[in-house]
Amino acid sequence: MAFEQLKAGIALILEEIEKRPDDRHILQEQLREKIAEFRAMGLPVPEDILRLEEQLGDDDADDIYDNMPV
Repeated sequence: MAFEQLKAGIALILEEIEKRPDDRHILQEQLREKIAEFRAMGLPVPEDILRLEEQLGDDDADDIYDNMPV
């Protein structure tokens, strides 16, 4: 049951990321907290969730260069 509740919580966070892209950084932290809950309970973290979290992190790395003068 806990596994399904965590997955449902992640689904809600993903919906919010789509609706509020400007708040993505805040929501990404919530996603990391959910992933930590999976691990704390000894549950496997779904691969698609891990890939998404990595992709969001990569997007953050790209954001560093958005305002750099060329």
